[in-house]
Parts: sequence; C-alpha cells; structure tokens
Amino acid sequence: MAEMHPSNQSSIPSEETNKSTRSGKGWHGNSEGHAQAGRKGGRAAHEMGRAHRFSSEEAREAGRKGGRIAHERGKAHEFTSEEARDAGRKGTRKSA
Repeated sequence: MAEMHPSNQSSIPSEETNKSTRSGKGWHGNSEGHAQAGRKGGRAAHEMGRAHRFSSEEAREAGRKGGRIAHERGKAHEFTSEEARDAGRKGTRKSA
C-alpha cells in the first residue's frame, strides 16, 4: 500500500486518542472550539425560532432529574449549614 503524504492525512484525532482526553461532558468537553460551535448553533436556533423553550414545569423536572442523578452518582454538591442558610434567605427574598 502506498504511503500517504503527511499533508493528505486527516487531522481528526483517532477514537483512541479522543478517549484519553475526554472530560465526561459530552462533545462540549472535547475542546473550546466544540463549545463555541454549540453556542453558535444555539443562538442560531433561537434566532430562527426553532429552539425549544422550556416551560417552568419542564425546567423544574429537568432540575429534579439532574439532581437525582447527581446524588445517585455521588457528585451532588453538599451544602454546609452556612450555604443552606444563605440559599434559604435568598429564596425568601425572591418570593416576597
């Protein structure tokens, strides 16, 4: 088989290379370029009116699901008593 000239070889990392650099955040975790592309796509979808807008109930359910999964995986934030007190005060101010 003929050897490829280096300029003709793909610059896309192999699956093996990619596995070692993943941060566990989906494709956004791969590089800043991917994250920037995702942000641009989101903005474009909103501008075209094609983006999904969560209702307050959908957002609430998504938050519950994320919290439940974080607790199951042992990755949920554990509040100190001071953080919990501050969060409670903040919530009280917003609902008044």
